[in-house]
Amino acid sequence: MSLTMLAVLVGITVAVLFLAIAETLRRAIARQRSTVEETARQNLVELFIFIDPRQLLIINLLLFLLLPGLLWLLTGSLVFVILGAVIAIYFPRVLTRWLRKRRQARFIRQMPDALLMLASSLRAGMGLGSAIEVLAQEQPPPFSQEMGLLIRSQRLGVTFDEALKIVEKRLPLEDFKLFTAALRISRDVGGNLADTLESLAETLARKAEVEGKIRSLTAQGRIQAIVMTALPVLLIVVLRVLEPKPMSLLFNSVMGWAVLAAIVMMEIGGFFFIRRIVDIEI
Repeated sequence: MSLTMLAVLVGITVAVLFLAIAETLRRAIARQRSTVEETARQNLVELFIFIDPRQLLIINLLLFLLLPGLLWLLTGSLVFVILGAVIAIYFPRVLTRWLRKRRQARFIRQMPDALLMLASSLRAGMGLGSAIEVLAQEQPPPFSQEMGLLIRSQRLGVTFDEALKIVEKRLPLEDFKLFTAALRISRDVGGNLADTLESLAETLARKAEVEGKIRSLTAQGRIQAIVMTALPVLLIVVLRVLEPKPMSLLFNSVMGWAVLAAIVMMEIGGFFFIRRIVDIEI
């Protein structure tokens, strides 16, 4: 075979590989765009966070390009580059989950004061609908946002029970279900709803107080989980800088990759075990 034919075959092979890689990247970017836009439309809108899906996609793509590049400069290891790419891909989902949990925790903290305000409005002679409108106007977000959604659903012709189910689906919280159950019982059976709401508010306040004490007592355990997880990673980075030749075996050999995989698995397992131990439910 002549050199010309060999060069042509090599050129064709390289072109085919380039086209295959380009097509794979195009499909991956299209899937990621669909995922990010779906996340922005559903999850972020549910959190009353309004952002252009294209901006979120651009931020995610920049993170997808910068994080692996930074890890390559720091470690020179393909393993960390792949790990950084995976982190960048799943970052929107993790961020959305964290924002949802933080919003739900803020909602629970606002419930005792909101229930007391609702009970006071009912004792003043207001109807339940008018009292809920006062909550939507006077309470801070996110409680006011959810009550406003409840009112808007009713104005669109949805029954009160169905509107409560819509909000319950958005906020699958046991404390909130107690509140909606009290509202349903009051509308169906009757009774003194103000007294019920005051008792519920007192119960939730005591529960929040106990949970606060538990968080204070378990704070050391949560910090230990973070420190014990971050310390080996920091040690690897420091040794990589101080002793690059010995540490290169950890990043550029099959045995080193196996050690890194074991380290990552034990780190993740230890972190979640510690968090599980200090996560005390009431």
